[in-house]
Amino acid sequence: MESFLTSSDKVQYIIKSFNLTKTLFVSSILIGEAYTGKKALVHYLFPNTPHVSGEDQKKVEVALETYDELIITNFEKLSNIEHLNFNNKRIIATADYIANADLIDNLFAFIYTMPKLIERPNDLNVLKDLFIKKACKTLMLTYENIDKESIYVDLSQNTKSMKRSIYFSLVQQTMKEKEIENTLYQYFDKHLDGNNEYRKYLHLYERPLIRVGLKKFGSQLKLSQILGINRNTLRKKIHEHHIN
Repeated sequence: MESFLTSSDKVQYIIKSFNLTKTLFVSSILIGEAYTGKKALVHYLFPNTPHVSGEDQKKVEVALETYDELIITNFEKLSNIEHLNFNNKRIIATADYIANADLIDNLFAFIYTMPKLIERPNDLNVLKDLFIKKACKTLMLTYENIDKESIYVDLSQNTKSMKRSIYFSLVQQTMKEKEIENTLYQYFDKHLDGNNEYRKYLHLYERPLIRVGLKKFGSQLKLSQILGINRNTLRKKIHEHHIN
């Protein structure tokens, strides 16, 4: 059985509560933002329970007639919820949001809220390391050679944006000069069109160069010397590119 990685007190409470009610024919729903691990958690807790998505109303109705225990994911996408029969059944549902709070209260004996990833700091390092290892395997990179601390993690869409940002960071971290050139070629091939385009795209080169230089050398004077440009010119470019 696949494990569910968490050290969050809130998620541990949900797991404990589900385990305590496993022997009862009562229905429960787990509500929370998309990509917070709701589906993975209920499949971990009920590995042998049939499951169906609320995206298919007919399949849900057939499954309710067939099984006494059922997982319904994407519950918020069901229509005519008030006509569903949960009597003498154990329904475990997941939903991204509540459309009708009173109806949910009537259908489910237990309602749990899955916290967002940003609210689970104890889980972040574990998940980050797991996703980095998976990304390294996919991209055929050596895990031990990766600078893990410099990898940017986007939590705006929970695990969806987290995984995506890790892949992007790893690709960026390991790109060679030719690959960077090819990336810019693809970008210009799609966007180059009009007048004065040379100046329009200078920021793609200048902005990251100045930002890194200021971070690395700590002063505008030192950076102007390193880059071989006048200090006033550097100040002007910092202002033009809105670099703090």
